[in-house]
Amino acid sequence: MEGGKPAWQWFEDLFGELPPEDCIDEFTVSYAWFQNRFRVMPNDATEPTVQVYARGYIMMLFTMLFGDKSGARVHLRWLPYVADLDGLGKYSWGSATLSWLYRCLCRVANRNVKNLAGPLALLQSWIFWRFPTFRPRRFDVILWPLASRWGRYMSSSDEKGPRVIATRHRLDRLRVDDFIWMPYSALEVIQVVHPDILRPEHTYLWKSTTALIYFSSIEWHQVDRVLSQLGGVQHIPEPAINIDFLLSKDGRGPTRWFPEVFAT
Repeated sequence: MEGGKPAWQWFEDLFGELPPEDCIDEFTVSYAWFQNRFRVMPNDATEPTVQVYARGYIMMLFTMLFGDKSGARVHLRWLPYVADLDGLGKYSWGSATLSWLYRCLCRVANRNVKNLAGPLALLQSWIFWRFPTFRPRRFDVILWPLASRWGRYMSSSDEKGPRVIATRHRLDRLRVDDFIWMPYSALEVIQVVHPDILRPEHTYLWKSTTALIYFSSIEWHQVDRVLSQLGGVQHIPEPAINIDFLLSKDGRGPTRWFPEVFAT
């Protein structure tokens, strides 16, 4: 790991113990072990114990946001970040999550790829907020975080093939007023949004045409092509930036540590 400390020694220092051998696979730990180990924090927990449980919770949260297709392993790549709990807020985790989602959507577009990874709960929430005709019924209570509105929604267990065909037909029949460009500007939504989200340093980021970085995954945030989502008037957009050379980077190969790969 960074700094030369052995990864599993660092893990033991941060969490107070090592998982059983049957829960370890190379540099990953079973998600179930984290769930069972950090499910309930003791009532008499000291400050160091609270920090250990906070690290465990954050590791599980990272796995949900940046999960791969296995969905059941927690990677040790997060140790440098949970080691410094005070420094976690200095990173743009929303940008990293969006970068990973974009990369997963690119990969699933390939003909030989059958499954989609990434923060799919957030993608589903985005769809429901912006396409009213796709929303499930009886989920009208607006909470914070906004994605929790559909937290208890369970998709249909019907055969996938007919559902895919029906959804494609519904997409083909969409009208202009079937898409909401600014769903989060409604008064009932603003009332529950955490005020820190609307601070200028965050809103400036929304409007920035910049790189979204998640380790070796680098995508482009081209808000100049969707100005209607920010209350602006959409002009004829410039051609999309060609980042094919970045899309070919996946972190695999002899050099795995991304600062070395992109140092130049």
